[in-house]
Amino acid sequence: MVDGDFIARRILLTNDDGIDAPGLATLVEIAATLAPEIWVVAPERDQSGTSHALSLHDPLRVSQRGERRYGVTGTPGDCVVMGVRHLMAEQPPDLILSGVNRGANLGMETVFSGTVGAAMTGLLLGIPSIALSQLFTRDQPVRWATARAVAPSVIREMVRLDWARDACLNINFPDRSPEQVDGLVLTSQGAGLLGGASITARTDPRNGAYHWLSLTRSSTTDDEGTETAAVLSGKVSVTPLRYERTDRGVLERMRAARM
Repeated sequence: MVDGDFIARRILLTNDDGIDAPGLATLVEIAATLAPEIWVVAPERDQSGTSHALSLHDPLRVSQRGERRYGVTGTPGDCVVMGVRHLMAEQPPDLILSGVNRGANLGMETVFSGTVGAAMTGLLLGIPSIALSQLFTRDQPVRWATARAVAPSVIREMVRLDWARDACLNINFPDRSPEQVDGLVLTSQGAGLLGGASITARTDPRNGAYHWLSLTRSSTTDDEGTETAAVLSGKVSVTPLRYERTDRGVLERMRAARM
C-alpha cells in the first residue's frame, strides 16, 4: 500500500470512447480512491475498435483540458505512449487504468478493443495495466454505478497478486446493480459473443456510395470458466491477457503434418 489507503502514487487513465465519455468520468472517481495523483490522457474522439494501433504515420496533437488532463488526436495506444513517455516522463505512472468501456469486452472482442489495446500498450511499456468494461443491455441505461462501486475493491485485490510483469488484466462488470453483483472470478478469455462482421452499403445525398461496418453478435453460451459465462451469471470477471497467442495444438499438428 502507498500512503495509507492508496495503492499507487500516480495513475494514468485513458479509454477508447473519448475524453468526454461518461465511462472515463466514472474511472476518474474510481481512481481517486486509489491514488493521490491522477492523470487523464485520452483520445479526442471515439476510438472504439482500434485495438493496439499506434499512429506511426501521422502527427499527434495534444490539447490540455485541465490540470493533468489531456486530449490526444490519436488512438488509446497513442495516449498511453504519450502519457508515459512524454507528459509523465519525469515521474511515470505506477498503474494504468483503461475504461470504463461502454459495453463488455469479452472473448474475441478483446482483439479489436481499444480499451484492451491501451492496457496491452501499458504492458509493452512495463507498467501494470488494467482494462475495465461495463456490460449493459441495449436500450437500457448503462450501470456506471456498478463499476464505480465495485471497481476499487477489485483493483485493490488484483494489485496484491503477482501478474503485472507478464500480463495485463481485462475486467468486466456484469449488468446488475452493485448489491446484486455475485462476487469475482478469475477467468479465461473464451470465445465471447462476437459472431462476425458485416457491411451495409448506402448512398449519400450526393449520390455517392458509402459503407458502414458493424459487428454481429452470437447467441451461443460460452464455456464455464470464461469471462462471458461469469458476467452473464452476475459476477465480475478478471482475465490476464498477454501478447503470446500461439495455438500450440495447431502448431504441433502442422509440424507433425510436415514430417
